[in-house]
Amino acid sequence: MWRFPGAAASVVSTAGAVGLIVCDALGIKRLNPAHPSAFRKSLQLLWTQRFGTFWFASLLSSIGTWAQLVAQPWLLLSLGASSFLLGLDTFAMGAPVFLLTLVGGALADRADRRRVIGLFQSIQMLCPLLVVILLLSGAARAWMVIALSLVIGITDALSMPSYQTIVATIVRKDEIPTGIALNSTQFNLSRILGPAVAGVLMASIGAIGAFAVSAASYLPFILVALWILPRSQGGAVGRMHYADLVRDVRTIAHDPVLRGALLTVLATSLLCAPLVTFCPVLVQKVFHGDVTHFSIAMGAFGIGGLIGAVALLGVDTGRDRRPLASWTGILYGAMVLFAALDPWLGALPVLLAAAGVVMTMSSASANAVLQMAAARELRGQSVGLFMLAMRGGTAVGGLVSGVSVELLGVREALCINGVLAMIVQLALARRWLAAPQRAA
Repeated sequence: MWRFPGAAASVVSTAGAVGLIVCDALGIKRLNPAHPSAFRKSLQLLWTQRFGTFWFASLLSSIGTWAQLVAQPWLLLSLGASSFLLGLDTFAMGAPVFLLTLVGGALADRADRRRVIGLFQSIQMLCPLLVVILLLSGAARAWMVIALSLVIGITDALSMPSYQTIVATIVRKDEIPTGIALNSTQFNLSRILGPAVAGVLMASIGAIGAFAVSAASYLPFILVALWILPRSQGGAVGRMHYADLVRDVRTIAHDPVLRGALLTVLATSLLCAPLVTFCPVLVQKVFHGDVTHFSIAMGAFGIGGLIGAVALLGVDTGRDRRPLASWTGILYGAMVLFAALDPWLGALPVLLAAAGVVMTMSSASANAVLQMAAARELRGQSVGLFMLAMRGGTAVGGLVSGVSVELLGVREALCINGVLAMIVQLALARRWLAAPQRAA
C-alpha cells in the first residue's frame, strides 16, 4: 500500500529533478527568484483580457475532459471490456483524424472558427451526457461507450485545428511560444485536478459523476470561444478542392523544419502514449491496485507535465527549441521502458511524473517550432497535421499496443515500445537538427 504523503513528495521531487536535469542539459535557464524577469514576463500574458479568459475557460474544460478520460477505461473494464477493447476505444477516439484532419485544417484557415468550435464542441458535449443517461437507466454497454468515443473523435478532428490556432490568433507572433507553454500549464494542471476529481467522484458516486462533470465543463469554454475569437475574414471553404489540400500538405512536408516537428510528435504519440493508455492494465492486472492507485498515478503524470510546462516558461523566446523537443522525446521513451520494468507499485507514479515532464517539454516545443515556422496561411493546416501526428499516432499506437498487450503482456509490450521510441527519436534528431534554424 502507498503512503500517500510520501508518494506525493517522491513524485514532486523526482519530476522536479528530471526537469532540472533536462533544463541543465539543454541550456535552459532555471527560474531563479532573484532573476524572475523571464518568468514574470511570461506570466504577464495571463493578465491580458483575451488570453487570460481563454486560459481559465480552457482549464475548466480540460479538467472535465481528464475526469472523463480517467473514468472511461475503468468504466469499460467494469462493463467487461478486454485490453483489446481499451485499445479499440483509444483508436475510435483518435482514428477520425486520419480522414478529417485536412478538412479540420481547412476550416481553421478559411472558416469562421467561432462557428466551427461552437458547433462541434456542442455536439461533443452531448456524448458524456448520453453516457450519464445510459448509466442512470442501466442500459450502458461497452460498445455504446466506444461508439460515443468515435463521435468525440470526429468532432475533435474537425474542431481541434481551430482550437490549436487560438493562441496564435490572440497573441503577437513573438509571444506564440510563451502562449503555447502557458496553454500547456493549464492542460497539465488539469491532468492533476481532473484525475483527482474523477477519483473522488468514482469512489463516492461512481463513473457517472465524472461524465456529468465532463459534460458541464464544455459550456464555459464554448461561451468564451464565441466571445473571444474575432470573426474570420475567410469563408472560402466551399472553394477548397482536394488538389489544394494536397498542395498544402506537400508544401509542409517538404519543409525540413516542419517535417521534423511532425515526425517527432508522431514517434512520441505512436510509441510512448500507450504508457498512459494501458496504465489501468498495469495498475489492475500487474500490481493488483484499485481505482485510487490509478487516479494517483494519472495525477502524478499531470504533476510532471505541469513541471515541464513551467520549465518551458524559462526558455528564451528566440532559442531553437528543436534540441529540446528531440532529447526530451528520447527521454520519454526511456521512461516508458523504466515503467515497463518497474517491479514496485509505489514507483509507478514517480516514473509517470518523470514521463509527464519530458512528454510536455517535447510536444509543446515541437508545437512552438511548428507554429512559429509555418506561413500564416498554412498555420491551420500545419496544426491539423500536428493533431494528425499526435491523435492519429496515439490511436494507432493504442490499437497496435492493445494487440501486443494481449499477445505478449503489458510489460513486454511497453518494453518494446520504449526501446523503439529511443531508437526512432535518435534517428529523427540527426536529420531535424541538421536543418537550418528558422528565424522567428
